[in-house]
Amino acid sequence: MHRSEAPAVTEIAVADAKAGPYGIASGPDGALWVTLARTGRIARLTPDGAVTEHALDSAGCMPLVITAGTDGALWFTRSQDHRIGRITTDGTARSVAVPTPGAGPYGITPGPDGAVWFTEMNADRIGRVTADGRVSEVEVPVAGGMPSAITTGPDGALWFTLNQANAVGRVTVGGEMTIHPLPTPASGPVGIASDGSALWFAQIAAGQIGRITPDGAVQEFPLPDRDAKPHAVVAAGPGECWFTEWGGNRIGRITADGEVSEHDLPTPSSEPHGITVGPDGAVWAALESGGVARLGR
Repeated sequence: MHRSEAPAVTEIAVADAKAGPYGIASGPDGALWVTLARTGRIARLTPDGAVTEHALDSAGCMPLVITAGTDGALWFTRSQDHRIGRITTDGTARSVAVPTPGAGPYGITPGPDGAVWFTEMNADRIGRVTADGRVSEVEVPVAGGMPSAITTGPDGALWFTLNQANAVGRVTVGGEMTIHPLPTPASGPVGIASDGSALWFAQIAAGQIGRITPDGAVQEFPLPDRDAKPHAVVAAGPGECWFTEWGGNRIGRITADGEVSEHDLPTPSSEPHGITVGPDGAVWAALESGGVARLGR
C-alpha cells in the first residue's frame, strides 16, 4: 500500500452542505448527475463547472443512487417514498411506485435486458422496471439480508450485495437466484461494480475490498485503515477498482493483485459516498459535505 499525492484531487461545490450529495453518475449528455438526498433534488454538473438543480415532486423523497439507463435518461432510487425516479437530460422527471409497501429502494443499475434493476433494502426483493414504468419483483431467499448495491455482471446476470447477510447475490433476468456467503463474518458489503471479468465490492464493516468471479470464487483485500468504511466502488477498467472511504475521507484504488493506493480529500470530514468514472475519464465522487471530488487521470 502507498499513500499517493497524484493524481491531483480537486473539489467543486454543487450544493449547500445540508443538501447531502450522495449518488453520482455520468450522463449520456457529457455531464455528471448527482442526487441531493436531503433536499429531494437532482443536480447536473457540466465539465466547465456549471451546476443546475432540478427539484423533484417531493422534497422528502430522499434520492440516493443514480445510474444512466439504456433509454438515454437517468434513473434513481427514492428511498423515503419508495419510488423509482427517472429524469431526462432536459430535467423532465417522473417516478413510479415500488409495489411492496416500505420497500426502501437503494441500489440501481441498467440491466442486460434493457430494463432497470434495483434493490429493496427493507423488503428482501430485487425489482425491475421497464422504460414505460412496469415494475416486477423477485424475492431474495434471505430474510433480513438487506439487498444494497446492484450491478450487471460479466456473465449477463445481476449481482448485488446483501449488507446484513454477509453475502453477494446473483439473479438472472429469468429470476434464478444464487447466494454466495463471504469469508469474513459481518463484513457489511455495500457497493458493487463489474470490471468486465469479475465483480468488486466494498465491505464497509470490515474495512476490506472484495472481488468475486462469476463462478463464485471470492478474494478479500484488507485496507491499511480498517476503520476507513469503504462504501461505493467503480471499476475503471479490467483489474482496477476505485472506492470511497466514507470513514477515512479518502478515495482509494485497488488492483487485482491487491495493490492499494489512497488519495486524501482536501476538505476534512467530507464523507465521500457515490463514485463514478466521468465523461472526461477522471474519477468523480459525491461528498456529503456539499460538493464533488475529481481525481485527474
